[in-house]
Amino acid sequence: MTTTPVSVIVLTLNEEVNLPRCLESLRWCNDVVVLDSFSTDATTEIAKICGARLFQRKFDDYAKQRNHALKEIEYKNPWVLMVDADEVVPEEMVQEIGEVLASCKEEVTLFRMRRKDFFLGQWIKHSSSYKELWFGRLMRVGRVWVERAINEEFHTDGQVALLQSSVLHYPFNKGFHSWLEKHNKYSSMEADLKFHQGVYKWKWSDFRHVDPATKRKALKALAYSLPGRPLIMFIGRYLVKGGIMDGRAGFTYCILKTIYEYMIDFKVRELSLRKQGLPI
Repeated sequence: MTTTPVSVIVLTLNEEVNLPRCLESLRWCNDVVVLDSFSTDATTEIAKICGARLFQRKFDDYAKQRNHALKEIEYKNPWVLMVDADEVVPEEMVQEIGEVLASCKEEVTLFRMRRKDFFLGQWIKHSSSYKELWFGRLMRVGRVWVERAINEEFHTDGQVALLQSSVLHYPFNKGFHSWLEKHNKYSSMEADLKFHQGVYKWKWSDFRHVDPATKRKALKALAYSLPGRPLIMFIGRYLVKGGIMDGRAGFTYCILKTIYEYMIDFKVRELSLRKQGLPI
């Protein structure tokens, strides 16, 4: 066990395929917590066998689930690292976390990090928006909250810093059917937010903001305002960002992400027609 003052929370729902590898990468931590959404497979048994503290809560949306984890669970350490079950924390990240927290200023309350997406046995470096997509994951207990039901946003009343190491992400490890089912649900949630709340209002200064999350949010808002958005995003991923260099895996990944974007647009249109009382 390490003396790094960090607890880890893992959110799960039927993750018997992914959870063992995830928990194996967390053996350095003296306080691993699993917040489960009433799995029907062996997820909870695996969590107990591996020595994690287990809590359960019925899932409603991602922001509420993560806020419950941050507000309603007591941790042994002043910092908490939030990890998904299909992710692995590599040794270099553990080492970096220990180093940055040893000299961390009191004002810093949230660290953002990137993750490396793996697909068909390789790291999808270019197609996955690795360079610009940062996630809020390491936070001081009691100083961070989560907004937005899907593709969540982490907010804090303190300062934000960045980690240079990356968590490893295996989003397809439960199979294509699981990825498609999950993104069918994601697209419905995104469509509902877009239809009822509209698109995030951005300004040109956001594209020069020091916070990469603010830049990413502005880019996403700009993309949502463009006609033919899914096709434009495919061209952006595959040609502009260099997804072509990821080979067959990169091309397949870009196609799947484009289908997801089309699903969002189609479902927004569906909601609009239903509101008008028209058939689909």
